[in-house]
Amino acid sequence: MLITLWLKGLLTQRAGRLLGVLAGVALTVTLLVSLAAFIAFSAASMTQRAVADVPVDWQVQPAAGTNPQQIVAALNPAAPTTALEQVGYADVSGLAATTNGTVQTTGAGKVLGLDATYRQHFPTELRLLIGSLDGVLVAQQTAANLHITVGDQVTITRIGLPPAAVSVAGVVDLPNADSLFQAIGLPPGSAPQAPPDNVLILPSAQWHTLFDAQAAARPDTVRTQLHVRLAHDLPTDPGAAFSQVQGWARNLEARSAGTTLVGNNLAARLDSARADALYAQVLFLFLGLPGAVLAILLTLAVAAAGGERRRREQALLRTRGATTTQILRLAGLEAALIGGGGVALGLLAAYGVSRLLAEAGGLLGSTTLPWTVGFALLGLLLAGVVVLGPAWVQARETTVAAGRAVVGRADTPLWQRIYLDVILLALAALVFWQTAGTGYQVVLAPEGIPAASVAYETFLAPLCLWLGAGLLAMRLWRGILGRGRRLLAVILRPLSGRLAQVVAATLGRQRTLVVRGVVLVALACAFATSTAVFNTTYNAQARVDAELTNGADVAVTGSTAVPAGSKLDALRVLPGVGGITLLQHRYAYVGNDLQDLYGIDPAGISAATDMSNAFFVGKSAPATLAALTAQRDGVLVSQETVNDFQLNLGDQINLRLQNAADHQYHTVPFHLVGIVREFPTAPKDSFLVANAGYIAEQSGVAAEIVLIRTTADPAQVAEQARAVVAGLPGVTVRDIGATQRKISSSLTAVDLRGLTALELAFAVLLLAGATGLVPALGWAERRRTFAILAALGAKDRQLGAFIWSEGLLILLGGGIIGLALGFGVAQMLVTILTGVFDPPPETLAVPWTYLALLLGAAVLSTVLAVVSAQLAARRAVLVALRDI
Repeated sequence: MLITLWLKGLLTQRAGRLLGVLAGVALTVTLLVSLAAFIAFSAASMTQRAVADVPVDWQVQPAAGTNPQQIVAALNPAAPTTALEQVGYADVSGLAATTNGTVQTTGAGKVLGLDATYRQHFPTELRLLIGSLDGVLVAQQTAANLHITVGDQVTITRIGLPPAAVSVAGVVDLPNADSLFQAIGLPPGSAPQAPPDNVLILPSAQWHTLFDAQAAARPDTVRTQLHVRLAHDLPTDPGAAFSQVQGWARNLEARSAGTTLVGNNLAARLDSARADALYAQVLFLFLGLPGAVLAILLTLAVAAAGGERRRREQALLRTRGATTTQILRLAGLEAALIGGGGVALGLLAAYGVSRLLAEAGGLLGSTTLPWTVGFALLGLLLAGVVVLGPAWVQARETTVAAGRAVVGRADTPLWQRIYLDVILLALAALVFWQTAGTGYQVVLAPEGIPAASVAYETFLAPLCLWLGAGLLAMRLWRGILGRGRRLLAVILRPLSGRLAQVVAATLGRQRTLVVRGVVLVALACAFATSTAVFNTTYNAQARVDAELTNGADVAVTGSTAVPAGSKLDALRVLPGVGGITLLQHRYAYVGNDLQDLYGIDPAGISAATDMSNAFFVGKSAPATLAALTAQRDGVLVSQETVNDFQLNLGDQINLRLQNAADHQYHTVPFHLVGIVREFPTAPKDSFLVANAGYIAEQSGVAAEIVLIRTTADPAQVAEQARAVVAGLPGVTVRDIGATQRKISSSLTAVDLRGLTALELAFAVLLLAGATGLVPALGWAERRRTFAILAALGAKDRQLGAFIWSEGLLILLGGGIIGLALGFGVAQMLVTILTGVFDPPPETLAVPWTYLALLLGAAVLSTVLAVVSAQLAARRAVLVALRDI
């Protein structure tokens, strides 16, 4: 009977307080489970994209003198395979062709032997431009060098054997030539970085006819590879998938007794993806946990708002003979109701959210199930803490009078006496200085090594800043409300009029509740602001990363044989083209190191693509480009090359460039005028940037690439550009949107748009709860006080002065602190997580629209809470006075 009456009373008389705590538990569970589902889906998506983008999983090269069939026999039990092809590689001294009465020759080249089934198993390795895939194929660059097309004959100068002639059936592009011709088993940097310019591809039988004798005479010039596609039934986590694929390769090496070298392209791709997955976990901790902590604090604040009422209720139960066990049993019933309802509601909401964030969307998968169960138990524990904890403490009070006492002198909290807030802020500054000042890497994933780690100690900086600033705000406002009442009265006078002193004194006596509200609003506002600013900056830099990869909004890429620059005038007049420039991409030797060389128009490149100051060292982008313009033989050298070769500004650098006339490398002098970190389309390590006019003079090569800035949808402009270059074989057109989707498995990688929407929606709810729900529940608990004021003759305007003053003080006091703290935390996150950004942002990107929405939600929730409190204060005085 007692339990039934208690439950009925909770649902009818205390529904607001009950629903408030239940909502806090539900928010906590929803946020944590949804974030766990997002991280699991992100990791699985990274693995899928990494695996799908690999043209050949393994390139297995038998040692000299080893029969490839022995390796095939060892391969099947070592790893699950779905495709296997044997590819022959032969070095040749050169190629020659006679066209239009002239003889064209090339330097050394490669001749491949492929079976007819190769194109079915590895379709991305060859792309037909003209002719047929059945027969002898010539690479596009080789066709341009020899001035040949379908039907022409090519003479192959074999090593140690007489020349042999073949007839061309088709011209092809080799999109993945870098990996196709990689040197397997050699240390990094010891092999040429650029693929060969001269390539022929023969049917396997014809290749063996021509080169088996060369293999016998000169075995060092002929080799065989096994190209393997593995079964892609891999773990969803990139790190686990990387370890499994690497383990298969080692098993093959063991089974073949060391006679095999494995070019593990799949493991190399997963190697970079696993670092991305660790960064996803870092983002989860940096961005998700503060929201969960805030939801827990909000739940505790909502529960604490009814603390005095619960104390009086327990005292009343004692006067009617209830034992401590019965009181705790009733509290346990309330905790079970809140915990069960909150967890159920939270899991239901998380299921809906996860369906939006992830196509698979389940919360019961092998990866997400442990997190789902763990966070559900956390929700139940939270309900027990906020309800059972205070009930147990109050039940230990031995007298009814002690249980009803509400007046007393509050002691200074321990944290305030030991200056915990100052300690936390100092610790945040120290950790931030150590991590930011030394370029410390938050995620460490050494290339090729299975073990990877996250420096979780870097979390101390933003965490200590967040907590320390919250405690400092609490200290300051406790002091203002305690000893600064005169100042407070002056501030409140425009709102409270002659009641300013009384209102200030009342707020001082209620300073525990007021300070709790101010700090909650500050933390909620800081969480919302820092999350919004960081995510906006992150997404903005994701586009910058895509632009660096693509080169511009739209990039039209040809070759030295078929340059896209030949269509410059036609591309310039397309609708939606806002700026256009030419770009050369060649290779040059710095010493013995072959590096990418880019030729640009320094004065015009900014019209087509962004030139950020972060791209350059020591000077701004305009100053660096101006220096390159002023020095015709000037060159910008990457930071890594400057370090490796101990170069200084002004040094003369003798580079070796290939000349289009004789296809030989010739020495060309340059002068170092600047240092560059990043550049559109350039690799991340070693590269050079020079004047396109000077390179054209020295190499006789036109511009292969056209970069376009668009004023319309880049995808539409790209479609129009494809129509313009349709007659140029092998020319490709890429827009920035497609590139951004393609690189979304590398670290800007983790698409934060879904996570951003989730966190920012929760941030609005949390801020609304801090500015509206918590004060409203506090006023509801004090409605008896308002009723007494009304009974003494207080008017609505005078009652409103108390409520409006407290509401606006909580909103403005917490909001100002929260905005400042939010921007500080966002700047700290961006600085610490430098590894996420490529390149790092110059400034924070501020989402003004969202911040305005956030402000509107806070003001609206405050107004609604104040108005509802005023309406409640107008209830019949006797009813309010009788309400305990």
